[in-house]
Amino acid sequence: MTDNDNFGRHRCAFHTLGCKLNFSETSDMSRRMVAAGYERVDFDDVADVYVINTCSVTEEANKKCRQTINKCHRLNPNATVVVTGCYAQLQAEKIAQIEGVGLVLGANQKDRIVECIENCRAERIVSSDILRDKRFFGAYSSGDRTRTFLKVQDGCNYFCTYCTIPMARGLSRSANVAQSIELAKHAAADGAKEIVLTGVNIGDFGREHGESFLQLIEALEDVEGIERYRISSIEPNLLTDDIIRHVAASKKFMPHFHVPLQSGSDTMLRLMHRRYDTQLYADKVRTIKSLIPHAFIGVDVIVGVNGETDTLFRETYDFLSRTDFTQLHVFTYSERPNTAALKIKPVVPLNVRHERNALLHELSEQHRIEFYRQHIGSEADVLIESSVKDGQMTGFSANYIRVEIDERPELANTIQHVRLGNLSLDKLSLSGKLIDPA
Repeated sequence: MTDNDNFGRHRCAFHTLGCKLNFSETSDMSRRMVAAGYERVDFDDVADVYVINTCSVTEEANKKCRQTINKCHRLNPNATVVVTGCYAQLQAEKIAQIEGVGLVLGANQKDRIVECIENCRAERIVSSDILRDKRFFGAYSSGDRTRTFLKVQDGCNYFCTYCTIPMARGLSRSANVAQSIELAKHAAADGAKEIVLTGVNIGDFGREHGESFLQLIEALEDVEGIERYRISSIEPNLLTDDIIRHVAASKKFMPHFHVPLQSGSDTMLRLMHRRYDTQLYADKVRTIKSLIPHAFIGVDVIVGVNGETDTLFRETYDFLSRTDFTQLHVFTYSERPNTAALKIKPVVPLNVRHERNALLHELSEQHRIEFYRQHIGSEADVLIESSVKDGQMTGFSANYIRVEIDERPELANTIQHVRLGNLSLDKLSLSGKLIDPA
């Protein structure tokens, strides 16, 4: 930590690496600091306190964190740099030795950020035994008023062989339904139109309270001001038919599912310690499509995990080829310390991992573009976002098709009825023409 007297100053800046959950928590930390008298400034500005909320899903994520710390130190060598998040939880001592770092805050201490900054002369690392820490704090993102990430759950009990999340975020814990409803009401009061429910394993919501994720989404229907909900990601073994039926019948929950697969090989799923097989996964996709034919289905897949032979990767590719998904999120496996996957052989060469990633990315684009083309000429309700580029504004339909309309700044954060036109030149969106524009 730098030897300075800057702790009484009140300019703070924030930077988020990683997942939707981190974005919700960064917003929560920002609100706490502003309430304590800090002035929030842009991250590229000179600040007295920089807060970096980190990810550690890959070594590249760790590298980005170290680069960001160095950037802050260059901007203001006398600033207090606060590092929190998964990387901070996993490697606190290492991070504390980086020049410029004034405070390392464990993953479950983010709601104590103001207190910890005030005391960081005496205590540079504030953390807990995350596997024993049962405390949960809710959060929601703000700033981008069009879409809000609402944290309803944290941690995971699954201990998949490739994953450090239980070591970084602890075991599964959540708010109860009433607490989550209050947070959603606060987000609505801040102007949110769309809420994305987020957590590490949100299908596990409410277990310690004798409640369920289904009860949560049923209760959220009655929150005034929120027009749309999305479920960020839910494990296939926790995606019940009742949840799917609720989304199918709901006017607020969007026909959009994100269901992690990780591998389309049953052998690999067993090696990964996943809690389902490809038959169950295929059944879930069929159920979604039978009840909501136009639903968007996103899928997480990891390629190159130790043990993934050419034959097993081909099983994944073939399974996905015959699965009615919309888009893949393909991750290239990165070795994580203290994970069981490190003991599994064979190790897949890096170049092979990247080749497999490219193959699945190409397959993903084929599916997504075909899904978009099926909707050309149809009508859709699109939530318009505020950003403008080259005279165009973008938004997303209920089933998560990216739509471009001609610039109309007054339409930001409103839902507009549009007719969907052709694919854009980059094939990343459909054109949209307003029907009965306001």
